[in-house]
Amino acid sequence: MSDQALFRSFTMHDLVLRNRIVMAPMTRSRAGAERLPNALMAKYYAQRSSAGLIITEATTISEEANGWNESPGIYSNEMTDGWKEVVDAVHQEGGLIFLQLWHLGRSSHSSFHNGKLPVAPSAIRLNGESIHTPTGKQPYEVPRALETTEIPRVVGDYQRAAERANTAGFDGVEIHGANGYLIDTFLQSRTNQRQDQYGGNVENRFRFLQEVVEAVTSVWPAYRVGVRLSPNGMFNDMGSPDFREQFTYVAGQLDRYGLAYLHVMDGLAFGFHQLGEPLTLDDFRKVFRGPLIGNCGYTQETAELAIAQGHADLIAFGRPFISNPDLVDRFKHGWALADVAPVSDWYSPSGEKGYTDFQQHVVATT
Repeated sequence: MSDQALFRSFTMHDLVLRNRIVMAPMTRSRAGAERLPNALMAKYYAQRSSAGLIITEATTISEEANGWNESPGIYSNEMTDGWKEVVDAVHQEGGLIFLQLWHLGRSSHSSFHNGKLPVAPSAIRLNGESIHTPTGKQPYEVPRALETTEIPRVVGDYQRAAERANTAGFDGVEIHGANGYLIDTFLQSRTNQRQDQYGGNVENRFRFLQEVVEAVTSVWPAYRVGVRLSPNGMFNDMGSPDFREQFTYVAGQLDRYGLAYLHVMDGLAFGFHQLGEPLTLDDFRKVFRGPLIGNCGYTQETAELAIAQGHADLIAFGRPFISNPDLVDRFKHGWALADVAPVSDWYSPSGEKGYTDFQQHVVATT
């Protein structure tokens, strides 16, 4: 048994989280070709509803935002209805759930868009091996730079997705500003070489995210909106020389909105771009006064330490939740974690296998 920091409740404005353990967003590719949330996904999230907060897998805000096979969307009535089933299942178990809003940007491919190139802040190709598409593995393409006049349309897609999330009954939304997707590529000098008001310096590179935040908080109270950042990450060919200046500025500006939280991938488990000393949660504490979520490679022990020392308010766990739907109880009682599911099952459209077929911990009795 444990009475340690991870298991204390946390008040996030008007929401009371029953513990400090967050289920991190993880793409699982179980929504089918139509990208419709379904009963299997409802079962999956309900199984893990003992987390203090669930953040859903990244969910595309429009057809243009797509770029991952069989990931869910939130841009049609059918999708909204499917997510309502998921939300209801989590709420019936006493859980809280935020929807993560996603636009893949340049990490998509024209085969997702009837031959049209993916969009990005600048026409800079992602330097990677290949992308899985509906027609098999394909090389990354040089994306099309969004025209200045198009940006309000994309911001509007975030707003409409936020409205649908509200209709579906979510407890809040998270804006995905990490991991080399559209918002992150606007933030970083590596991928943003625009000459208009959305590029050139740290203030201008923040402008797109700022407009998205303001659009989403016109639908939701700011205290029900989180933002996710990955300042240290190299995933999707990211990492900029001025990352410390950029992300410190971004966090300080986000602090003005009174957001639900800032979700920082401070850990280096996904790789570190090595362009300076990594930004820590303490660096963000200096400029962001709201709740902080740490993420990426935490164990129970390091999570406990981060919370006990005041570096974070909450810690998000991803992969441990895949094979351990009862992760909270396993942590609380000191039970061993189940073996991690094989990578081949993580994104496989194989139904329950590697998704909802894991067993709860059973205490042996005599």
